[in-house]
Amino acid sequence: MTNANNVELTSVILVGGGRMGQLIAQKLDADGGFAAEGIYDVTNADELDGRAPVVDLVIDFSNKDALPHVLAYVERTGAALVSGTTGFSDEGLSELRALGEKTRVIHSANYSLGIAALKRAAAQAALALGEWDCEIVETHHNQKADAPSGTAILLLDAVDPDHACEVAYGREGFVGARPAKQIGMHSLRGGTEAGTHEVHFFGADEEVCLTHRATSRQIFVNGAVAAAKRLLEREENGFYTFEQLMFE
Repeated sequence: MTNANNVELTSVILVGGGRMGQLIAQKLDADGGFAAEGIYDVTNADELDGRAPVVDLVIDFSNKDALPHVLAYVERTGAALVSGTTGFSDEGLSELRALGEKTRVIHSANYSLGIAALKRAAAQAALALGEWDCEIVETHHNQKADAPSGTAILLLDAVDPDHACEVAYGREGFVGARPAKQIGMHSLRGGTEAGTHEVHFFGADEEVCLTHRATSRQIFVNGAVAAAKRLLEREENGFYTFEQLMFE
């Protein structure tokens, strides 16, 4: 497909009609290199099973319940997939990874370059600070459905990649002294907060706190579209991380 200036356009299907989906649609339109062929949501995702047009790229920021339809569509058409939906089960994530054998796939719970840098910094701090206590705190708007956030889970994986620590999802009652090899995970909800993530490391008489604050969802939109462009440049099928596409 080409535009009026005979420039080749990337055809796109958007899955997710919420705020993120609307912002991504606006970003794609402003970019000028994409042609949106349809917007779907969890309510009509079954239309992907046979009635949707064949496109180059699918961008999915919808609901985990739409995943079976998205997977089936991408497997049938070979479209590249940018997935930003959170709340998947381990089985759902495994299916996404397996799809990388047949096409180009990226899944990330957060498409912010700042968060990607925070993950790297947190991983390095966890190695350097050894036995220090670690707590993760995430804050989001009062309409967010899942807790902890997908980004907080990414940060947990960064500081404890071998899953050697117990995770305490908040604390209540007479819990006693904090045990070693425990990471606290805390979720705050309120107002219109776009997203704040903090990784705290507590040592004897000192603390290190790594923080990222999002002031609008536009940072995730910009990152998702940038990742889509990098993904389309890849010649080999595979399941890619955001960090691989943006930093390597």
